[in-house]
Amino acid sequence: MLRMSLRFFTQTRTGELMSRLNNDVVGAQRAVTGTMVTIVSNLVTFISVLIVMLILDWRLTLLALAILPLFIFPARRVARKLRAIRRQSMELNAEMNASMNETLNVSGALLVKLFGREQYEIDKFASHAAQVRDIGVDSAVISQWFFLSLGIVSAIGTAAVYWAGGHLVLAGVFTIGTIVAFGAYLTQLYGPLISLTNAPVEFAQSMVSFERVFEALDIPIEIKESADAVSIDSVSGSITFDDVSFSYVEPEGQPAGLAEVTRLGWGADRGTLLRRGKQQNGKFQDSLAPIHQFALKNISFSISPGELVALVGPSGAGKTTITYLLPRLYDPTDGTVSIDGHDIKDLKLSALSEYIGMVTQDTYLFYDTIRANLLYSRNTASEIEMISAAKDANIHEFISELPDGYDTVVGERGYRLSGGERQRIAIARVILKNPQILVLDEATSHLDSLSEALIQEALQRVMRDRTSLVIAHRLSTVLAADKIIVMDKGHLVDVGSHSELLEKGGLYTSLYETQFNVSQVDEVLE
Repeated sequence: MLRMSLRFFTQTRTGELMSRLNNDVVGAQRAVTGTMVTIVSNLVTFISVLIVMLILDWRLTLLALAILPLFIFPARRVARKLRAIRRQSMELNAEMNASMNETLNVSGALLVKLFGREQYEIDKFASHAAQVRDIGVDSAVISQWFFLSLGIVSAIGTAAVYWAGGHLVLAGVFTIGTIVAFGAYLTQLYGPLISLTNAPVEFAQSMVSFERVFEALDIPIEIKESADAVSIDSVSGSITFDDVSFSYVEPEGQPAGLAEVTRLGWGADRGTLLRRGKQQNGKFQDSLAPIHQFALKNISFSISPGELVALVGPSGAGKTTITYLLPRLYDPTDGTVSIDGHDIKDLKLSALSEYIGMVTQDTYLFYDTIRANLLYSRNTASEIEMISAAKDANIHEFISELPDGYDTVVGERGYRLSGGERQRIAIARVILKNPQILVLDEATSHLDSLSEALIQEALQRVMRDRTSLVIAHRLSTVLAADKIIVMDKGHLVDVGSHSELLEKGGLYTSLYETQFNVSQVDEVLE
């Protein structure tokens, strides 16, 4: 799952993924450790008892086996029925888990409380739980009727054997002791036989777990490392985008998350996702022709080593998409992205991760200590290096004042800290990594003045002597940039310095007079 592209995670609910990794894997495990072991042990018992019964009397043994079809035929029907119920149950459980995961995390709980939607969420969960309960009852009822029918069949077989055996005793063929012994063995024969008959039913249900596990495992990995990928020793930081286009529509054969795999299923080759669309006559046909909506179209620019390049443009212009393509969170639909003349598709993913550092707008911290979150970028860093990075990010003084210092637990997603504190820890984490190329989304526009000033000062230090690609929200970043790339609706509108772009007029001048003009006033007031 961790090898999947970011596209997969944006289109898969976390709760559904957790359900597959937990419930379905355990269900598949039971088939191996439980059902298959039971089959072997009962098969050995059945054959052993059958041999002894044949030695005692072959006629009664054949009579005892004559009811075997009455065991097999119900088992087939029940197996098909329970398999369908098991799949539906798994899907309903996954839906319920996804709903709980969305509601019971800190962001979801905050939203529920702010909008007073507690009762709505409770009712929604009750609806999911009721569906899970009902299908569980259906499964239990069918299973109990199945075992009842097997018990009746075994009782019929036992009665038939005693009836025939009684006639043979009266005829003097064998003694009463033989029929009594035969009856005891008959119980030992039908017990394993009932268990063996139920095994296909259990295995059919377990196969649903296998199928759901392999549905996930069979999803093609979109961001692949080529067999001859290279790892360069160092990079100078040169970046080139050459005629790059990109669409967020999933590539052909790449499903839009686990939900689509569950709904549509794989083709016979288990490599082709079946996209089914209804025709007017009610039949279905496969269609694999996506409609491309390009977030970037024919983008070309270059960045020299050590340059600070600012990306500006209105919302939805494609700025964040550019920053996602550089570390291969996505691959371009067309064109190439190069670092130091190397197409990034020809580089090892580990090399890209090593030389590119990224601070995203959505700062994420693990439910762990500040120390663990900082060392996540480089777990071999020393205490001195970690503290130095924290000082460069203007966060060391704050951490030192905490009762547990660097061993303070930050809570779910770091919510025990303020937005500015989380952002500075994220910057310290990147500083500790010490990458040559920095990709920054300055999430400072909604922070208080002090936090913003501290982060701006930290960013100036972290960008020094590094190639930096920054989504600019503040005038100070724009003015400091060696080059400004202006984006609009997925197209590169213009490239140049601040003064050059102002002279040309156009979109940049409009942005400067609206978005950045406000920022300038704020900075003067500060």
